[in-house]
Amino acid sequence: MEIKAKLLEKYDTATFGTGGFKKREFVVEYSENPQYPEFIKFELIQDKCEQLDGFNIGQELNIAFNLKGRKWTNPKGEVVYFNSLQAWRLSAANDIAATPASQPQTDEAGASLTEPEWLNTDNSGEADDLPF
Repeated sequence: MEIKAKLLEKYDTATFGTGGFKKREFVVEYSENPQYPEFIKFELIQDKCEQLDGFNIGQELNIAFNLKGRKWTNPKGEVVYFNSLQAWRLSAANDIAATPASQPQTDEAGASLTEPEWLNTDNSGEADDLPF
């Protein structure tokens, strides 16, 4: 999954246990509907934690993530469920590399979402043979 959102908070990397498991959390404002923005907390783990270092609060990000869910039985025998949003790639929203030009964008039916090349040509100085 991938979304575009504005970085609101970023927290320090926390290390857990003797194995040195690392986790870093951050919060974004996701405005699919600008009237009702969502505030979403993501996590980065292990070697992905450093990805957040290059971004500033207020910056627009593209966030590629996985939705994770876990089941746990507590000491009382009750089953508890946990969900997390585990980010694995961050890029600046205006980063051209985030949308490679070599791969044309298509809709669900496979139709091209990019303009044909002939629409982008500059005809300055040439006679326009269109009647309108």
